[in-house]
Amino acid sequence: MSGKAALPRIAVVGVSSLIGAAVIDELRARNMRFAELHALDDGRSGGAMLGDEEGKLPVGDVAAFDFSRVDMAFFCGRASLSERYAQLAAEHAWVIDGSALFRARADVPLVAADVNAGILDSVGPRGLIALPGSASVALATALAPLRALAGLVRVDVATYQAVSGSGRGAMDELAGETVAMLSGKPARGRAFGRQIAFNVIPVVDTLDEDGTSREERRLWEETRQLLSLPSLAINATAVRVPVFFGHSLAVHAEFDQSIAAGDAIAMLRRGSGLNVIEVDSVAEFPTPATLATAPNQVYVGRVRADPTRDRGLNFWVVADNVRKCAAHNAVSVAQILVNRPQ
Repeated sequence: MSGKAALPRIAVVGVSSLIGAAVIDELRARNMRFAELHALDDGRSGGAMLGDEEGKLPVGDVAAFDFSRVDMAFFCGRASLSERYAQLAAEHAWVIDGSALFRARADVPLVAADVNAGILDSVGPRGLIALPGSASVALATALAPLRALAGLVRVDVATYQAVSGSGRGAMDELAGETVAMLSGKPARGRAFGRQIAFNVIPVVDTLDEDGTSREERRLWEETRQLLSLPSLAINATAVRVPVFFGHSLAVHAEFDQSIAAGDAIAMLRRGSGLNVIEVDSVAEFPTPATLATAPNQVYVGRVRADPTRDRGLNFWVVADNVRKCAAHNAVSVAQILVNRPQ
């Protein structure tokens, strides 16, 4: 950006995706001030209009866009678009990238705004910034305050991931299969290789030779990086469930020091981006279809001692994967960059 008082010129790349549309909504919901807003996608979406009658945006072809015209570009989860255009855009602007393409690069900061925003202090006036996967954001956001209280030794986690993590086509498949099966017709099972309606699939993404899925491996690596704990023991199983929005995580954590459930709840209440649901509340515990629809929080519930470990806790985490963990995180990173001293 050209000066401290200048408003940013922004591009959102991949606006036809779930995350792209959510980033546009988030920018508007936060009333983030900007000089220009460009909605971009590949040629198939060029010429379309995005939004309602109050604020329609024309969708431009990213291939024809000059990124020297903007100060900030959101790349919204499509690896193909990031691969072709993100580094080019980063020569002129901050690029906040939601794909998995740059997450493992040592020279690209990986940022969850509620966990390690301080890493943005070292980012210059342009360049690449990677965003973690949604399950990693939810897990690290819940673990960060507990790690600060009692240290962290080991995490066992099972994730129950919504179909929106695989995009609009997967959501359409769940809806179509549900209608078909309730009508006595067979499910197609195309998006995930088998039916997802009324089913649970214990694989997210592809399997490596050792039987670990790429999503599980990403969860290990990204959570360690976000928490600056490169040797943290993490054991994960990633599962796809027939839910439209909202990832859920069953977490079993072991700490350096003994930690009572009450102390953990008090610490979680002070954590950034967190909302703790206690058993005596009206809600009792978070679920994807209820509390996860409020997109600016990671919800934690069922906090209790692990009866098999002296320094262990069990708890349940729910967060909207598209809005909170992706779009809200992306715009939070943008606001930190824009509002920091120039």
